[in-house]
Order: sequence, then C-alpha cells, then structure tokens
Amino acid sequence: MSTESVPPESTENAGPATPDAAGEPGTPDDTTPADSASTSDDDTPPARDADGGSEVEGEENVTSGADTEAAKTDDGEAAAQLSEAQAELAAQKLERERIERRRAEKAERIDSGTKLSGKAADLLAAVRAVEGGAKPPATVFAEPAPAPRRAAPEPAHRPQPVTVAGAAPAPAAEAVEGVSRVLAEGGAPGTLAPQAAVALGEGAEDLLREDPWQLLRVPGVRPEQADGFARALLGPECAPDDERRGRAVTVWLLEQAALAGHTALELPTLTAALGRQAVPDAEAAVQSALAEGEALVFQDALDSVDAARTRRPEANADTTDTAGTGENGGDAGAEDGEEARPVRVLVGLERYALAEESLADALARVVNSPAKEASAPWESVTAGASGSTAELLRAVAGHGLVLHTGGDASRAEPAALLTAARSLGLRAVAACHTPDGRHRFAALLGDQAQNGAVVTVPGLLAGTEGPGRDAEGAFALDLLILLDAPQLDVESAATLAESLPDGARLVLSGDPAVLWSAGPGRVFADLLAARACPQVTSRTPDPGPIGELVSGVGIGELNQVDAPGKEIVIVPVREAGEAVHRTVQLVADSVPRAFGITPEETVAITPGHGGAAGTRALNAALKERLNPGPGRFGGFDPGDRVAYSPAPGRTVPGRVVTADADGLHLSCAEGPVVVPRERVEQAVRHGWALTAHQAVGSRWPAAVVVLPGDAAQVLSRPWVYTAFGRAERHLSVVHGVEQALPRAVAEVPAKPRTTRLPTLLRTQIPAAE
Repeated sequence: MSTESVPPESTENAGPATPDAAGEPGTPDDTTPADSASTSDDDTPPARDADGGSEVEGEENVTSGADTEAAKTDDGEAAAQLSEAQAELAAQKLERERIERRRAEKAERIDSGTKLSGKAADLLAAVRAVEGGAKPPATVFAEPAPAPRRAAPEPAHRPQPVTVAGAAPAPAAEAVEGVSRVLAEGGAPGTLAPQAAVALGEGAEDLLREDPWQLLRVPGVRPEQADGFARALLGPECAPDDERRGRAVTVWLLEQAALAGHTALELPTLTAALGRQAVPDAEAAVQSALAEGEALVFQDALDSVDAARTRRPEANADTTDTAGTGENGGDAGAEDGEEARPVRVLVGLERYALAEESLADALARVVNSPAKEASAPWESVTAGASGSTAELLRAVAGHGLVLHTGGDASRAEPAALLTAARSLGLRAVAACHTPDGRHRFAALLGDQAQNGAVVTVPGLLAGTEGPGRDAEGAFALDLLILLDAPQLDVESAATLAESLPDGARLVLSGDPAVLWSAGPGRVFADLLAARACPQVTSRTPDPGPIGELVSGVGIGELNQVDAPGKEIVIVPVREAGEAVHRTVQLVADSVPRAFGITPEETVAITPGHGGAAGTRALNAALKERLNPGPGRFGGFDPGDRVAYSPAPGRTVPGRVVTADADGLHLSCAEGPVVVPRERVEQAVRHGWALTAHQAVGSRWPAAVVVLPGDAAQVLSRPWVYTAFGRAERHLSVVHGVEQALPRAVAEVPAKPRTTRLPTLLRTQIPAAE
C-alpha cells in the first residue's frame, strides 16, 4: 500500500511511489456536526433533502424506494405485466395480509378509539409502577413456557402466487387537487400533494383537516413543519399537548427508528425521544398510539447478557430497597426468594413486529421439519470434499437451517453445495442481493448455472426468476441458498422463509463484517447470535493485497499491506474540492492508464449523498468529464451512468438510453426499464459515484473510496470494510484527515439495532449444541 502525492494538474504518479509509514494508511474526513447528517451511512439518524430525498446513505435507499413503490403508473399500460418492483411489492403485500390474519387469530385487537386495555394496559401499568419504585405484579411479566421442539404443522395460509396485473393507479387528480387546497391553507408546499395523497389514501383531504399532524406520514416532513401546518389550520386550538400531535409524533419516531434499522424501540427510549420533541406527556402519547392500533407493545424476557446490557449504570449504584426493580420490569428480589428474570418493554410498528414474529415462526418450522430425503445420499458428495466445503455439506445434510460466514472468496463453498445438491436431483437455487452478485456466482458454477440455478432475491420474491411456486404458493424447492445474507431485512426474510415448503433446507451465507441491511432488522447477525442452528465459518481467505487489507479491517486493524503491483494507492488531500478533483483524475485518467480499467469498470464510493464531496458533487464532476451534456431529460443525457432504486434498499446500476412521454428509458443488467417522468427525480441518481450501501453486493475491477474532510464522524469499521471490499483489482483511497480512518476501523463498530428476533427464536428453537 502506497501513498501517492499527485501534482494538481498531473496524473503521471497515479501509482504508489513510496511505502506508507506505519499508522498512515489513509484517513477519512472529519464532518462538522452540521454536515455529518449529509454524509452519514444507513445507521445514522435520518436527515432529508429539500426535495424529500435523504441525505443519509441508508435512508436514501429506504425512502427513495418507498416513493418508487407509491406511484408507478402509466394509464396507457393498464394491461401490461407487472414490473419486477411492482410484483415484489404485490408479493410482500400478500405476505403482510397473511401475517395480519395469523396475528388476528392469536390475539384480540384493541378497537380503534377505545381506552387501552388487556396486556398492553397491564404492561404500561407495570412500567409506571417500576418507575415509581413499586414492584410490578408478577403475572404481568410471567414468561410463557417455550414451545417444544416438534415437526412444524402445516401453516394456516400459504403465500399465493403473484397475480400479474396492470400497474397500480396513481392518486386521482381530484384527490391530489383536494390535498393541494388544504396544504395551501396550511402554508405547506403544494409539491407534497401527490405524496400526501398516496401516503394517506382515500379521504386524504378530510383527514388532514381533522388531524393536521397526519402530514408527518409524508416522507421528508419533520415535526416542526407539521406543527406549523397545524397552527395555520387550527389556529388557537393548536397546542403541544394535543392528543393527535402526540400520537402522530410517536408513529413518526417509530418510522425514523425503522429507517435507522430498528424493528422496535424500548419504551424508555421512545418516551425520552418524545420529550425531546416537546411532547409534554410522553406516556399518554404512547398509550394513545397503542389504543388507536397505530403501534404495538411487547414484553420480552431477557437473559443475563441482555439484562446487563440494558440496565442503566445508575441502577447498579443505587443501594436503596427500590434498586432491585429495574426500569425494564425486572424484579431482583421476588417475595418467594427467587430472582425473577428481567423484562424489557418494547413498542413497534405493526408491520415490522409481525414480520419478525412470522420470520421466527417460519425459521422454527424449517429447523423442526424433517427433510424429505434421507441424509445418506449426501455422503456420496461429501466424501470428495475437504475443509470448510465438506463441513458445509455435512451440516446441510443433517439440518434444515445452516449459517455460513466468509468473505467473497468463500462463495466457492456454497457454489460447491449447490452443485452437489443438484447432482443428487434436488431442486436447489441460490439467490443473490444484486445482478452483479448473481453473475459472479454463476461464473463459479459453470454449466450448473443453467436452468435458473442462480437468481436475485428481488426476482425470486417477485416471481420473475427462480422455480416458481407450487399449488399451495410455496417455492418449488428442496434447498434455498441465500447469499449476501446480511442484506436481508425482516420483511424480505419473512417472506422468503414463509415461502419454503415443509422439509426444504435453507442456507444463509454472507460476510458478517459488511454493512447491515438498508431496511429494518439485522436478521443474519441475530441468527448468528442466537446459535439456533449449525454455523460454518469459511477458512478460504480473500486473495491478494486488497483481500489482506480488507481482512485486517474486519478484525479492527488497518494494516500496512505490501502492494507491489500498485493494487492499493493512498491519495492524501487537504479539502473536499481537492478530493473531487483527485477522484476525477483517478477514474478518468490514472486508473485506465495504469491498469487498463475503463471508467465504466470503476466506481467511486463516498459516505453520503450530500456535502462538498458526496455523491452529488462527485457525480456532477464525473459527468462533466465523462459524458458532458445539458441534462435535457430531467438532468440526464443519453449515455449517463445511473443508479436506479426500484424498491427500498435496492440499487440497480444502469445507463440512460433516451426519454419520451412514457419516462426515462434505462438499460439495466436485468433488462430495459422505463421510469415514469414523475418518479425520475426520486428514483434515479447519477451512478459514477455511490454510497457504500448502494454498492454492497456488487464488485468492480477498480474502486476509488473518497473520504473527504467532513466524513470522519460518520465512518465505522463496517463502512470501511464494505467500501474497500468493492474493489477486485485496484483500490485507491482519497482521504483528507490524519488518523480518523485507523481510529474508525479500530474503535467504531456497527451501531446497535433494537430487534426482537433473538428473543422470539429462544422461545421456539433450542440453542444448537
């Protein structure tokens, strides 16, 4: 690894000249507090553009895709087939409906508008008692007996095949006009009308008049903006303690938590956040949201490790009699002399809570269902394997659910598994996060890649790829291998797991060191922590200097790596403008000249969309150099490289072909795509420069990782690991601060996410021996 000093207008020294001194491998940029939101990654608190887009890397993937879901229509194509994104959304909608029916069978819903009652009331009453120093009733936090290990029963409802239909209609013109009127009365921008009509549905105008804070359901609207809208509409009746405001802010906070990856929030965390939003009675706001069915409350028994993590430090220092009762509902001194298990109270949105419960149920069914074929035939394919490949084959032969971890080179092991399974006559399919991942995995299979053996997860969910579904709606599969498993959010994972037939095997394979999913949850990490099934750790190292560098980052070390072929180059810069200038030099001149890698085969990766060296600034400079033009198609020209987001958490690389009345025509890896004109601004960005979350799941021959001076505060070990790992042959690091990069690698792990999956799994699946 070398440090390169490039003269301002020269690119002759693009390769490394002298080895780095120890401790100077590269450093990221420092972010000022004002800029940190605009350069942050997925797991930072969300901040939004003026146009409603997100400055935060991970949130951008979520919100831009959600907007894309909301209105994808062309009246002239009512009989056309579903696009992949629409088919995927339809499949997820069917799955959510199935989950809701199952939930309704389990527990009686609280009628809208009634007072809080039942378990929810008991839980909140217990929490209030705890906060007041009293002891909660023992029955409130009684833990149900774990379900016995058993063969899973037939589910009440199977996901049904996706029905091909016309595109969903856009909101009616009169509905948008009505919303525009009420927005104008409240002083809100009229440009929000189409989004508000979609978000609020039928009767959006009346709903906004009755409850102006419902404007918070529109992506990009913040509480202070909704307050101004409410003051304009309600006049003197508007007050901070309005029940409608507290309820809407509660739901908004849970939505923001979901964008940051949480599937639920602990009750004290939620009430504290409500206090920061000037909600005078946070507890009443939560109760109102629960009573109206806009949120759900849960109590989860904690083990000793979880309890230690969630207990406040001041509770340990308290020596009074009340110290035995923690804020999470634990009773350290039960009257009968036995210590009760601590319990945490969580509040979450229904869609994510039910998806997590459905996922746990489905995984328990996979673990407990006997395989349709005996394990004996596997012995013939296991005998010729060695190392971690043989270990993986043996684990799959004897278990329904198996986890496999390793870097990019370890994909050879699930490839061997897929080949072996197909040789036994099993219906086996591997699914990747991106088309590039599918292409690279197919290359490992050779002839075995034919007949739909490798698909993308979105294509599998949408029914446009893979084996299809049987008469009951389950995948026609005996073995499903899910690669890039850390990118699975709870909703996608639940849909996939619920769609497996009884007796099918499931393998989740991925690199646990990369960034987590753009959507809520941390499915792969939770499964690894639960130890509910066999785990196979690959011993196949990633090759070359880049592999050595990335492996070190994964364990918190930014090592000095010998790169005799200039595989790794460090380019120091002093400020963001210089970082943009050097990036353009590297992509357009230096890398092509030194390595024969074209600009189309090179990606620039930066921490966020905003800022002086974010994706917007970099893409503008790269477009000016590589494909200059007036941007006559909504800022785009034919030949522009783009990043298209058809759904939350997905980025599809492509190139602009043309534009017409139907929209912007793109050429993507999965085929031609037409983005409606009204969706272009939110669904399509230039794609020479990406965020790490947009790039995860794909690799390029060369990567230029840009770390401007305002990015230091948002860097983390997973971000650096992911960004550096996108390069196959050459990695250039453009960095602008001294020791921030090694400090981030050594000291900043992934931000924690609050999820319920580990607790749900503990009650259904015994820990693996």
